Amino acid sequence: MKRFSNLKTLLSLSFALVILGGCGYKPSAKFARDIVGEKVSTNVIISLEDPQNTVLIKDAVDKAVIEVFQASLVDRTVSDSHLVIKLISPAYSPIVYDENGFVTGYRMSVTLNIIRHAKDESKSYNTKGYYDFSVAPNAIVTDQERFEAIEFAAQRAINAFVAQVSAQGARAKNRE
Repeated sequence: MKRFSNLKTLLSLSFALVILGGCGYKPSAKFARDIVGEKVSTNVIISLEDPQNTVLIKDAVDKAVIEVFQASLVDRTVSDSHLVIKLISPAYSPIVYDENGFVTGYRMSVTLNIIRHAKDESKSYNTKGYYDFSVAPNAIVTDQERFEAIEFAAQRAINAFVAQVSAQGARAKNRE
């Protein structure tokens, strides 16, 4: 019985691979890598109003370059693309209140301006990311909670940037 189960699993996997391979499926990271290239450099402009979060955003961008684009982080002089990231005013606003009118939930919104410089072009992207978080009623948002919220919202903004670049790569591939 176990042999039949293994054969069934193998056939199902083979069928899935044939279907995905036959339809021309490519992961979105492939389209994004076609746009940004194999070697990427990054630069995050330090925000005067929020310098602590610049480091968090730099780390999140570098992580996305490695994990999502599957590209190498290199010096700007040898890069295929150079990304300049600027944090545009992070802001949080109340979104949930308890029965006494105290704020118990906030939404952090982060806007990033990312300029991608390549050998033949420069393109600007504006992306937004949001992160909702809870606090105790009548509590003050701590710096730690704020930093974490900005980090998570920035990661979502970077994911939105990846989606934009992937869509750009898919459109370019369809024109070929």
